[in-house]
Amino acid sequence: MIIKTAIFKGSSTKVEQKPAFKAPEYAFIGRSNVGKSSLINMLCGRKDLAKTSSMPGKTILVNHFLINDRWYLVDLPGYGFAKASKKAQATLKAMIEDYISHSEELAMLFILLDSRHPLMEIDRSFISAVAGADIPFTIVLTKCDKLSKTALDSSMKAIRAEIDPIKAGTDIIPTSSDKRSGKDELIAVIEDNMKSINNQHK
Repeated sequence: MIIKTAIFKGSSTKVEQKPAFKAPEYAFIGRSNVGKSSLINMLCGRKDLAKTSSMPGKTILVNHFLINDRWYLVDLPGYGFAKASKKAQATLKAMIEDYISHSEELAMLFILLDSRHPLMEIDRSFISAVAGADIPFTIVLTKCDKLSKTALDSSMKAIRAEIDPIKAGTDIIPTSSDKRSGKDELIAVIEDNMKSINNQHK
């Protein structure tokens, strides 16, 4: 699949505010400052599709981008932004939970983890909740170009050891927005999932 068009279709705080046009949704989420916006821009071949910032917590709404008029890329707010007020944290948490729990079009979650750091408790609890709700998910490691091959292999092995007890066989995809690596693998996961959805509807 080649991403030819990526069109912003709107922001929302509640699932009923999503765009009226229904299509499979592939949502990206991770801790604040994990490199989500850069990854989305790299995936779509655009520099400014998702707003990037050195300040964590830039995404505060659920953003829908229609890709190739066939599916949505959904940019979710980051979780675990400790510098936000408790009220703001609660608002974002409720927004994320509302979308993940109630969006009937959600086909898969891509959960982003910084390859340079071990899993935090907030990552484990989020991944466990997603697995417990039986929502399909893929783990995406970001900023992999910052590590040597040996360090990256070690990081992937350590993360695999943590993820497998939660959901064995989960895909873990290493990426680098700067090096544009992992793009084909991510698109292949989406493409395979869409084929599976289409086959179910036949």
